[in-house]
Amino acid sequence: MNNVVEIPVWLLVLGGILAAIGILDRLLMPSVRWYLRRRLNRVIDSLNDRLQLSIQPFKLTRRKTMIDRLIHDPKVMEAIAEHTIAENMPPEVAAKMAERYAREIVPSFSASTYFGFAIRVSRLLSKAMYRVRIGFIDDQALRSVDPNATVIFVMNHRSNMDYVLVTYLVAERSALSYAVGEWARVWPLQQLIRAMGGYFIRRKSRNQLYRKVLARYVQLATDGGVTQAIFPEGGLSRDGLLREPKLGLLSYILGDFDAETSRNVVFVPVGLNYDRVLEDRVLTAPTEDGKRKFRFQPGTFIRFMVRQTWLRLTGKFYRNGYACVSFGRPVSLTEYMATHEPAEMPEVIENLGAELMDRIGHVVPVLPVSLVSTVLLRADRPISMLELKSRCHQTWQLLSARGIYSHIPHEDEDYAVEVGLRMLTLRHMVTEEGGKFALAPEHAHVVKFYANAIAHHFESDQLAISTT
Repeated sequence: MNNVVEIPVWLLVLGGILAAIGILDRLLMPSVRWYLRRRLNRVIDSLNDRLQLSIQPFKLTRRKTMIDRLIHDPKVMEAIAEHTIAENMPPEVAAKMAERYAREIVPSFSASTYFGFAIRVSRLLSKAMYRVRIGFIDDQALRSVDPNATVIFVMNHRSNMDYVLVTYLVAERSALSYAVGEWARVWPLQQLIRAMGGYFIRRKSRNQLYRKVLARYVQLATDGGVTQAIFPEGGLSRDGLLREPKLGLLSYILGDFDAETSRNVVFVPVGLNYDRVLEDRVLTAPTEDGKRKFRFQPGTFIRFMVRQTWLRLTGKFYRNGYACVSFGRPVSLTEYMATHEPAEMPEVIENLGAELMDRIGHVVPVLPVSLVSTVLLRADRPISMLELKSRCHQTWQLLSARGIYSHIPHEDEDYAVEVGLRMLTLRHMVTEEGGKFALAPEHAHVVKFYANAIAHHFESDQLAISTT
């Protein structure tokens, strides 16, 4: 009993460390966690005091808790049972698949990351790259939205800068949760997006178990009051035109909605436009198979940022023109559903998607590059500066009569035309010869990309711009 036992010093040190960790975990860590949680609650309360749309408790739920809640949801459990039978696999395997999908989808929102880092970075990038402007906005209609309603911003998708720009412009109203495609699932972008409250979706997945897990997360988040931002088009516009709405997320939202008992959902249409889309050449480049895919490439992004930094240091940097965002009249889902029978749900979803896209299209702002591109494309010959300005003036009058917002810098139409033309000539898309301007044939498809951004404003009158 009194024999001496010898042990290596390293083992004694390791045992001491483990004992200290155990003591800390049992005695000190609960107090530390309580202290940190108390400070976090104070920060959230402070943010909610200044935000128009409060950060809901659902958004602050611990990720592990949310994953457990999702995979044990009765509807998900039912889907697991159906998948087990359909695929003839053990229930444990199907349950593991559902858990893997849940971990892939559920975000890990961090208020400090969102408001302390993401908002500042989005503001810095937006202002560094563009002259940011807010176009049309019915501020009274937005302020009258029920603070207890779930607000969903629905917008056209022009560029991956959309995420950055809207995050910055909506910072004073709420924290947005985005549905992000698989392209962003790369380190460290994936971790940052999750911390900002974004969730990843497989847009082309046909796996019914995955779709049920995704649907239940969207429904729980919507019922929990999480402010979201979605792109009904599903992906970036390849030709600049507004695309038909993809109804997946919309069907999930409406699938669990009851006009009498559910929390109201308010859709806010958002229209975006840019004088220059950073990915324009990638999006419009022809491919052999007819399919174009955009993938986030860290190397390309780093080279781009290095080049922009070098241009700034050498005094050769010019911002990429104007970026403008307009907010349309909100759509209350409770009021909308009051006029539709539940038996007509597929048609209701399709009609609502079409109406939202119409409202988005109506508030897409007209910017100098889009307008100048439209006029030059519809001219069948090189035109002088005077004729270009005359046609642009005619078009502005037409658009104004239709209630379409146009951003005219300094309220000077001549200056606006010069700004748009300069952007195109600097990129060698428009050439000048003998005082007349014409499109460079090799870049005509890119110019058309910019003209298409506002093409829907002329659908009712294809001859709106004179070609004589």
